[in-house]
Amino acid sequence: MFETLSKGFRSAKQRLTGKATLDEATLEEALRDVRISLLEADVEYKVTQLFLDRVKAKVMGEVVQLKAESKGEAMRITPDAHFAKACQDELTALMGPVDTTIRTAKRGPSGIMMVGLQGSGKTTTTGKLARYLEKKHKKPLLVAADVYRPAAIEQLKVLGQQLGMPVYAELDSKDPVGICERGYQYAKEKGRDVILYDTAGRLAIDELLMKELEQIDEKVRPDNIFLVIDAMIGQSAVETARVFNERLDLDGVILTKLDGDARGGSALSVKEVTGAPIKFLGMGESLDKLEEFRPEGLASRILGMGDLVGLMKDFEEVVDAEKAEKDAMRMLKGKFDMADFLEQISIIQKMGSLRDIFDKMPFFPGGLPQDVALDDKELDRIKAMINSMTSEERRQPELFIGVDWEEFTAGGKKGKRRGLVFDSRRVARVARGSGRKELEVKELINKFGMMRQMMMELGQSSGLLGKLPGFKQLGQMKRLAGLDMNQLMGMAGPMGMPGGGGSSRPPARAVDRFKEKRKRQMQKKARKAGKKKK
Repeated sequence: MFETLSKGFRSAKQRLTGKATLDEATLEEALRDVRISLLEADVEYKVTQLFLDRVKAKVMGEVVQLKAESKGEAMRITPDAHFAKACQDELTALMGPVDTTIRTAKRGPSGIMMVGLQGSGKTTTTGKLARYLEKKHKKPLLVAADVYRPAAIEQLKVLGQQLGMPVYAELDSKDPVGICERGYQYAKEKGRDVILYDTAGRLAIDELLMKELEQIDEKVRPDNIFLVIDAMIGQSAVETARVFNERLDLDGVILTKLDGDARGGSALSVKEVTGAPIKFLGMGESLDKLEEFRPEGLASRILGMGDLVGLMKDFEEVVDAEKAEKDAMRMLKGKFDMADFLEQISIIQKMGSLRDIFDKMPFFPGGLPQDVALDDKELDRIKAMINSMTSEERRQPELFIGVDWEEFTAGGKKGKRRGLVFDSRRVARVARGSGRKELEVKELINKFGMMRQMMMELGQSSGLLGKLPGFKQLGQMKRLAGLDMNQLMGMAGPMGMPGGGGSSRPPARAVDRFKEKRKRQMQKKARKAGKKKK
């Protein structure tokens, strides 16, 4: 997402890195990098030029102000940081400000008219917006007013079933204006407080389409008119928005398929060209994947600074805050088993793709390394292996490890020593049950052990604690920013989990921990046996 846009800003920042001063010639070179990436990303030419002029005026106007104060201390601002801040401010201004509140009617149900071209994802977005409103304690009604596209009514009915919401449809009617009017009356009778009118689209803008939409607008007087635009159609998306806005006076735009577009230029152009703000972003296929548009968050992501606010919003959507706090404390104490791991994977999958999650993290300002491949299917493979374990094995991954004699050579002499080996019977059973190789099961156990050890080390380092209530220990995660990415994610191995490497033997430092754990287990058994004798 926004790969083309981000490329130019990264190049510009690298060009300025290490410079002692920021002169006009150097700035022009940096702006040339940005200009190329903006145009390649389908940002409209006039919008591109306007943005560059604003950045240049801001940077050169403040070129003598390369010092700032923070908590009473003078700090030197580097030219690349000064440039990045100017770009972030102007990107935010270009796309905002945005108010994601939806107008409500003074009396009766509020109306939202969904318009757009065919294939833009309008019907699916109608369902996503209905789910969004339901979370806001509203009671939506879906009205099927697309009488032309084959199966459009049936598609909306299926969405209604998935959402558990009523759908008003007339299978035999070819009068979309009448359907919307009768849908309004139906909503009043059934006590629904929001109506979403899913109107017809065309493959291209035509006069019949626009007249029909104007008639619906005139008859039902919706409180909001939202245009749904496919972000992947590039500059023509902006022209579509312009025409719709001239005829219907749009209240906002919803951009869809933004997660599948490496360019994303329409996100920068729509507000400037039409004046209609982007209200929401469609970021995935599931009905929960509708995000409130935050210009500052998107600007940060484009500049490679991440979007922690957006990431926390995603996190809050799928987890219970109190439980997450307790889980974090347990993890940082090393009390973390395969069952917990399975639960964490499910949470990650609910939050979206791995690529999108990492885009929102500020650890990689230069973008993720090119040799790092984030494969969401790896999470499914890991889940399959964990699901093939018994409940006892999930709670005690140490059951996969045993102690045995191993041969070694030191100083030219051979000998034997006690070491850790895998329980081949258990490993083979899990591999068969999950359809994976035994080596992959061993690597999962290896890397899980390394991850648990890393979390314990973070938990023991008190000097890096943050200040967020309930998440103080998680402040230590800043240390991860300095780790090698392939080491952190273990991408060199097939599992894609923390650790890396393809060793089939357990980590050597686990020997002492295993012996201590086994010793405690034996002592516990001895105490139980002693009680029984008494």
